[in-house]
Amino acid sequence: MIYLDNAATTLKKPDCVVEAVMKALGTMGNSSRGTHDSALQSARAVFSARMALAELFHAPGPEQVVFTQNATEALNIALNGLFSEGDHVITTDLEHNSVLRPLYRLEDAGEITLSVVPADKRGCVEYADFEKLIRPETRAIVCTHASNLTGNVLDLERIGGIARAHGLLFVVDASQTAGAYPIDMERMGISVLCFTGHKGLLGPQGTGGLCIARGVDIRPFKVGGSGVQSYSRTHPEELPTRLEAGTLNGHGIAGLGAGAAFLLKLGVAVVHEQEIRLARQFYEGVKDLPGVTVYGDFSSWNRTAVVSMNIGDYDSGAVSDALAEDYGIATRPGAHCAPRMHRALGTTEQGAVRFSFSLFNTPEEVEIAIHAVKELAKCD
Repeated sequence: MIYLDNAATTLKKPDCVVEAVMKALGTMGNSSRGTHDSALQSARAVFSARMALAELFHAPGPEQVVFTQNATEALNIALNGLFSEGDHVITTDLEHNSVLRPLYRLEDAGEITLSVVPADKRGCVEYADFEKLIRPETRAIVCTHASNLTGNVLDLERIGGIARAHGLLFVVDASQTAGAYPIDMERMGISVLCFTGHKGLLGPQGTGGLCIARGVDIRPFKVGGSGVQSYSRTHPEELPTRLEAGTLNGHGIAGLGAGAAFLLKLGVAVVHEQEIRLARQFYEGVKDLPGVTVYGDFSSWNRTAVVSMNIGDYDSGAVSDALAEDYGIATRPGAHCAPRMHRALGTTEQGAVRFSFSLFNTPEEVEIAIHAVKELAKCD
């Protein structure tokens, strides 16, 4: 199989990630739940992962890194814990449902009001629209770093500057960019960075988290077992324990830490360059084919390694099935949990076929994918 669905999850992991998980499964106790060797080994592995992620994202410190099951949980923790009744929040058309649905629920409950920065037919936004939507009661800007459908990257430093100038919180969904595109929380002015572990960070599924700037207070989403302050009626106030009730996924976090260490050694910029080279090869090979429509802004390669397309009026699911069954190529069709982006692109009914590339893909695989698209478009 040629796996080109890396924006959903990276299938190929570095050997060090697999080894870390296997070692953890045989040796790891419960972090912060004892002082015996296996518990301490777990605690060290979890702390090591916090340190690696803090370094990778230029977060304030390891104690500001909170672990969750995935980016969806991280976003729910942030969005349900930051806002109060009457707050106004700004988001964008580029968002995944992991951002949209928590915000919609808060809006429907009358807890917040919501404004959305629109995207054009290339999936691009006008940055001036962020400032136009700011009101006296605006509390935060919440946005993705990159569209999971088009690969378009938002200029976080620019948006963060707008947020800082107006005293707003800046919450970022980095699901598509964490580990695959350089992120600097301090330089970009990010208040809360939400990430998943199983995509660009090359870790196992069931891992993710938040990196929180100092001074940002998030109400706990859940409370309970903490391993410390057990006689207190209330959950501990200090990060990261404040937002981590219950047993952590220590085995997964061990793998996530290994993935982050791998990326620190190799360099995220190097990873991005290699992935973009593959995406560009594919784009150049299909963009001018008769009947093929490619979505997104390709005027710059300051983007993620995602190329979404359609062939004529064919249903995207049928094209993706043909790629899988006839050519052994894995892609992602449909709506991609990005309803507003599909509306902006005009692909609500047809969906789109997404090709997404990884560090572990090869130019030879890309050529096979180009040939498959040519045959399906009846160009060969």
